[in-house]
Amino acid sequence: MSARLSRTERHRARRRTTADLIDIERPLERAILVGAPVADEPEALVDEHLEELERLADTAGAEVAGRLVQRLDAPHPALYIGRGKAEQLRLLADRSEANLVIFDEDLSPAQGSALEKALDRRVMDRTELILDIFALRARTAEARMQVELAQLQYMRPRLKRMWNHLSRIQGGIGMRGPGETQLETDRRLMDRRITRLRQELEHIARSRDTRRRRRENEFRAALVGYTNAGKSSVLRALSGADLFVEDRLFATLDSATRAVELDAGYRALVTDTVGFIRKLPHHLVASFRATLEEARQADLLIHVVDASAPGWDHQVEAVQEVLLDLEIPDSDTLMVFNKVDQLTHPEEEALRGRVSVEWPCNVFTSVTEPGGLEPLRNELLSRLRELRPTVKLEIAVTDGRTLAEAYRAGEILEREDRDMNVVLVARLPVATLGRWRSKRTVRVTRLDPA
Repeated sequence: MSARLSRTERHRARRRTTADLIDIERPLERAILVGAPVADEPEALVDEHLEELERLADTAGAEVAGRLVQRLDAPHPALYIGRGKAEQLRLLADRSEANLVIFDEDLSPAQGSALEKALDRRVMDRTELILDIFALRARTAEARMQVELAQLQYMRPRLKRMWNHLSRIQGGIGMRGPGETQLETDRRLMDRRITRLRQELEHIARSRDTRRRRRENEFRAALVGYTNAGKSSVLRALSGADLFVEDRLFATLDSATRAVELDAGYRALVTDTVGFIRKLPHHLVASFRATLEEARQADLLIHVVDASAPGWDHQVEAVQEVLLDLEIPDSDTLMVFNKVDQLTHPEEEALRGRVSVEWPCNVFTSVTEPGGLEPLRNELLSRLRELRPTVKLEIAVTDGRTLAEAYRAGEILEREDRDMNVVLVARLPVATLGRWRSKRTVRVTRLDPA
């Protein structure tokens, strides 16, 4: 007789994530990738985009069975690609036994429906693929709601396509109308769910804003960058926290804030945000707007770049476009070129020369080499010191509490013990100095210009 499961084992079984269940139950799909670039797009860029699409497909759990590319002056209104190319695509899918076709471009609802009829298999565009990955990767309740909202907004204009199976019902008396009726019912239910999700996310955003105000006196930095640039690895190495890291696109969707202890008692709060990507679906950008508010309120944006990626400059442009769309100012941005351990010495020297001209405020890092993050730590420390004025404190010897707080909150540069007071030269947060203004036992003299 088999042993019964313990309470802990039953609890773990119930907590299996959606991604775990899908990995177990969903068979591996074979996919054909389709690129339809404009006629003057460089060949290297086309290959780079299809490589990224293949990585997205792999992350979603599909096996790539083939590729097809057609350069277009303008998309075909019905099939996006030409009819002859669509027939070639169908034959390629038949030979490869592929049951899925993934387009690197965004398809209209009519184009997606027409392609599925012409190819006789399921068709996805880039947006739908990214939404599917986000649904697999979402872990927290907030992330799941954000992804569900984006999916519903994407699916709503495509509901008719999803009800295509009703068109096969034989017409006649008593057989008219069920599809249209169900379609309208689904639209109403979907609209109600969208409204409910927006209300719940607004409530979460208000709660997060309350927590954020409690940290107003802390130095806050936000990590932004292209997906898989190494943001989570950087934060884990800086803070020593146990964060999930995986060499896959969109490995983490949930923002995480960790304290990073620096020299001389300084501390910074660093937030890891969701990674960006080329053609990031606008529904996702809108849904994650509240989460990315951390980047808007940060004292410093840390833009992490994968220096080993062949098209890192295009990735930088994609991130800057999303920041512009979110109205997040990038005026105070530190460019962090990560993974320099994967570059040869000449490649690194050439990169440093180019970067120093385009982005003077930059550092080069590696999370695998000893001391590889010291340039970033030093830059954070320098920023913190700039925000803490240098002051002269005269504290009465009887006020031991204030003296202890000065040592705890600031960086002590000099100390002189006198008969009636202790004289300190220190760097201290402005908020701490403000609390001491009304104290008779403390005299503050600012030494650096305000």
